[in-house]
Amino acid sequence: MIEEASHIFLPRAASTTRTRSASVYDGDDEYRPEPVAAPEPPAWCDGSLRIGIHTSIAGDIAGSLESARKLGCNALQIFSASPRMWPRAGARLAPADAERFRARRAELGLGPLVIHANYLINLATVDPVMRVRTIRAFRDEMLRATALGADFLVVHPGAARGAGLPEAVRAVAEGLRHAARGVRLADKFGDMSRGGLRVLLENTSGMGSCLGAQFAELRAILDQIPELPLGLCVDTAHAFEAGYDLRTDVGLEQMLAELDGAVGLARVPIVHVNDSKTPLGSRVDRHEHIGRGKIGREAFRRILTHPRLAARGPGGLPGRAFILETPIDVPGDDRRNVRVLWELAGVPAKQAPRAEDGFSMQRTRPKASGTRRPAKLQKKSRRAAKPRTARKG
Repeated sequence: MIEEASHIFLPRAASTTRTRSASVYDGDDEYRPEPVAAPEPPAWCDGSLRIGIHTSIAGDIAGSLESARKLGCNALQIFSASPRMWPRAGARLAPADAERFRARRAELGLGPLVIHANYLINLATVDPVMRVRTIRAFRDEMLRATALGADFLVVHPGAARGAGLPEAVRAVAEGLRHAARGVRLADKFGDMSRGGLRVLLENTSGMGSCLGAQFAELRAILDQIPELPLGLCVDTAHAFEAGYDLRTDVGLEQMLAELDGAVGLARVPIVHVNDSKTPLGSRVDRHEHIGRGKIGREAFRRILTHPRLAARGPGGLPGRAFILETPIDVPGDDRRNVRVLWELAGVPAKQAPRAEDGFSMQRTRPKASGTRRPAKLQKKSRRAAKPRTARKG
């Protein structure tokens, strides 16, 4: 018989009561997200004078940056595609090319970057077929500009071609609105240090039925689409050819007063600096080298040093740039025009960006019209042009 255990060990009963410590709120435990840092203003908004030129994208679009550097510029303008051909719908830049372009531009510190839209784009047209093509092409311009990290996209308002002024103004405004749908633009036009793409309407010489010879016409377009970050690009040759006499102090002050009253100088971040081959009020658009045209060298000195067009000071606009669109008749014209602007602006050669000696976007002298062909070629040409007679027999 097994002796019965005198002691049975049972697990100790759990206490039915627990001591609960009262939770105390500690503000240090609360999650606080880090504040989003404000973006650094771009280098070109540092208040320094910005001078550039339209550079070629032939061969490699990033090559335009090297050209600007070698010409002694700290800003530039380019086309994003061929300016005189309709690109295929949806034409885009290769992401690798766009990334390489942005990286190289940052290394060189160039800015602002201005893109000029295709010359065939006519936002004022009321022709249904041309209108669809125009809106698609301008939308593609916006997309390429944002891919490249451009600051401004310049476009001509277009030609009415039979439509009345009110109808043409509405057509331009609606065309811009449709093209911009879904495109990421700057939040607003002001405070350019925040970055983003802004669209600029360029004044015109008034040739034919082109809109924009008067600043009031451009203001009428801006008023219809206040939701878009729009401003103006003022071309000196176009203004002169439209009747604004920039050759005198009084004429320049009158133009600036009218421009300021129409849209405000704060909405004019880009000035196309071009002399004119045609006289005051000609309404014919022909650019000339600085100081060799009808506007003259001293007028450009006043423009480049005017306090209301400066990058610094109470009347200035940080980041405003002066961009050349002058011809290159012989190699070196581009470099010489850039150097003239720095001189007229009062910047000593040692303080201006250094240009590369001998560099030009045009390597060879263009053939003059009417040049005689070599005698050997002329003789060969005459033989080829002589009609053949049938052989007898």
